[in-house]
Amino acid sequence: MSNDPLVVFTPSGKRGHFAKGTPVLTAARHLDVDLDSVCGGRGICSKCQITPSYGEFSKFGVSVSKDALSEWNSVEQRYDDKRGLKSGRRLGCQAQINSDIVIDVPAESQVHKQVIRKAASDRVIQMNSGTKLYFVQVEEPNMHEPSGDLERLSKALKEQWDIRRVTCDLYNLIQLQTTLRKGNWHITVALYKDHLSNVSKIVNVWSGLHEAGIYGIAIDLGSTTIAAHLIDLKSGLVLANSGIMNPQIRFGEDLMSRVSYSMMNSGGAKEMTKSVREAINVLIDDVAKEANISNNLILEAVIVCNPVMHHLLLGIDPVELGQAPFALATSDALSLGSEEIDLNAMNLSGQCYILPCIAGHVGADAAAVALSEEPGKSDDLILIVDVGTNAELLLGNKSRVLACSSPTGPAFEGAQISSGQRAAPGAIERVEIDPVTKNPRFRVIGSDLWSDEDGFKEATSEIGVSGICGSGIIEAVAELRLAGLMDESGLLGSAEATGTSRMIPYGRTFSYVIHDTSSLDGPVITVTQGDIRAIQLAKSALYAGARLLMDEMGVDFVDRVVLAGAFGAHISSKHAMVLGMIPDVALDKVISAGNAAGTGARIALCNVDSRAEIERTVRQITKVETAIEPKFQEYFVAANAIPHKTDTYPKLKKIVTLPDVSFNTKSQDDGTARRRRRR
Repeated sequence: MSNDPLVVFTPSGKRGHFAKGTPVLTAARHLDVDLDSVCGGRGICSKCQITPSYGEFSKFGVSVSKDALSEWNSVEQRYDDKRGLKSGRRLGCQAQINSDIVIDVPAESQVHKQVIRKAASDRVIQMNSGTKLYFVQVEEPNMHEPSGDLERLSKALKEQWDIRRVTCDLYNLIQLQTTLRKGNWHITVALYKDHLSNVSKIVNVWSGLHEAGIYGIAIDLGSTTIAAHLIDLKSGLVLANSGIMNPQIRFGEDLMSRVSYSMMNSGGAKEMTKSVREAINVLIDDVAKEANISNNLILEAVIVCNPVMHHLLLGIDPVELGQAPFALATSDALSLGSEEIDLNAMNLSGQCYILPCIAGHVGADAAAVALSEEPGKSDDLILIVDVGTNAELLLGNKSRVLACSSPTGPAFEGAQISSGQRAAPGAIERVEIDPVTKNPRFRVIGSDLWSDEDGFKEATSEIGVSGICGSGIIEAVAELRLAGLMDESGLLGSAEATGTSRMIPYGRTFSYVIHDTSSLDGPVITVTQGDIRAIQLAKSALYAGARLLMDEMGVDFVDRVVLAGAFGAHISSKHAMVLGMIPDVALDKVISAGNAAGTGARIALCNVDSRAEIERTVRQITKVETAIEPKFQEYFVAANAIPHKTDTYPKLKKIVTLPDVSFNTKSQDDGTARRRRRR
C-alpha cells in the first residue's frame, strides 16, 4: 500500500495516492476528475475552485487534518481580493497535497455539468394553493373611532372575504402603513392559510391591485441531488426547473456516512445543515432568474426529503437515526417561516411546508410518492420503487399499504463505479452488447445517436465520452449477462473463455472494455468485477426489501411495478428485470413515474387540501423495518445471483434467454469455459 497521501474527490468518488506537494488540479487530471481549468494553472481563471473537507471520514477510511493542504498563498489572496472566493474554497491549481484529503468539486467547477433528472412531469392538479391574493378596501383612520391599520385591515378581510383569523409578522407590519396610504386605502394582501391551525398569515402586501403573479417552489431534497420547480400559484404551471448536486456528498456518499460524520466530528451536523441550506438558496435564485421574476414574489415552499436530510435541513443532529430504534425528532408535517431555515433567497415572510415522515428510515419523500401515486386507491397490488442512494419502497392496494427502505448505496447513480460519473453530457446512458460478436454499442447523454451510427463522432466531438452513469451501468451489467460474458454469480469470463478480446485482465479478475480512446490520450471505459459487485449489492438490497414487503402482505407476486426517482424514467424495465432489481412481472406492467417525489411536492404546493390528505394517509401506512428483519440477510444473499438464485422469473424467461455459462478460476486459467446445467 502506498505511503503517499490519499486524495478522494467528490461527488465522483474517484481517489488515488499522490506524492506530497502535488497540486490538487494535477491529481484531478490524473484521475480524470471533472475539474475545469483554462489558464494553465496560473491562478487567473478561477475555474478550478475546490472545497476541502476536514475531519473523520469513516466511509473513505481517512482522517483529514486542517493542514492537509498547503497554506493559502499569494496567488489565491490576489484572486480573492479582486474577485472574491466563497468561504472555504481554494484554487485547485494552487493548493498542494500534504496529507490525506477529501475534496469536493462544486458544480460550477465541473466541465460536464450535472444533468439533474428530476424535471417536473406533466400532471393535472386541482388548484387550491395555501397562499392566495385578496384585494380589499380598508377604512381610513378616524380620530373618533381609534384603531390600528392592521386591525382595520383584518376587519376588511373579514367583511369582504369572510377571513376571520389573521396574523402579521413584523416585516410586513413595518410596510403596512406606507402601503395603505400609497394605494389610497386599497391594498392587495397575500395570505398564507395554515391548514393545521386554520390561521391566515400576511406574507406580502401591495398598494392597490397587484396583478402580477405570486409563486411557490417545490423542492425534492435528495441524498445525491436537489431539484426545484418554480410554480405559478394561480395556474399551477411549472415556470422553471433547476437541479444541483447535494453538497453534503463531500461528507459521505450515503446517509449513514453522513450520520457517521456527524457523530465523529464536532459541529459536523451544523456544517452539513449550512451547506444544504446554501444549495437550496442557489436553486431558488436559479429558478427565479430563469423565469425572470423577483425572488420576493416566491411566497411559499414545499419540501420533501428522507429522514436524515429532513433532520439536517432543520438543524437537528441525525445521530438517533443511525442506531435502533431510529427515532425521529418529529414525524409530523411542519409549517415554518422561511427565515427559520435560512431560505433567504425567497420572500422573508415566506412559508415552508415539509411533508410528514412515515418512519425513521422512510421519509417525507416517500410520503410525497404516496401522494403522487396513491397506492392505497389501487385495485391491483402495486410495488413502487423510488430508486436512489437510499431506496424507498411502497407496496399496497385498497386493503393496506406497506413501506420500507433499503440501503442501496450510490452505485445506481454512477458512484463507486470505476468509470462511473453522475449524469452529465458525455456519460454513457444506454448500452447494448451483440451476443454473437460480443461488441458493444452505446449512447451518451447529449446525443441521440448510437456509437455505431454515422455521425456519432461528430455529434459528440465537444462533449466527448467521459464515463458511465447509473442507467448505463445497469444496462451494461445486464447486457453482459445476456451476452454470456458474465455468469449467474456475477463472475466475468476471460478473453479465452468468452471468445472476445474485450475481456482484459484486471488484477486477479477481468474487465469488459466498452470504449477505448487511450491511443488519443482519452479514457478507457470498462466494467470491472468490482463494478458488478457494487451493482449486485445495491440490487440485492432493493430486491430483499421488496421481498419483505411481499411477505408482510402474504403474496408471492405483484401486479404492477412503478419505478420512480432521479433516474427511474431512464431505467430499462427489461434490464432491471434481468438484473433482478425488481420481482418478476410482465414487462408491460413495469412503468416509470419519473420524479414521483417531486410531483408529490408540487401537489402539496398547489393544493392545500392534499396536505391534510397525506397527513392522514401516512398514519395508515405500515412500516417494515428491514434493519431488524431476520429474513433480510437470507433474501439479500439469494438476490446476489443474476437475476436470482431461487426465484425462477418465469415471465422474464418468456422474453429473454439467459446463457447457461459458468466461469471460475480454474476454468479461466486453462482457457476453457465450463458449462453446466442449472439445477
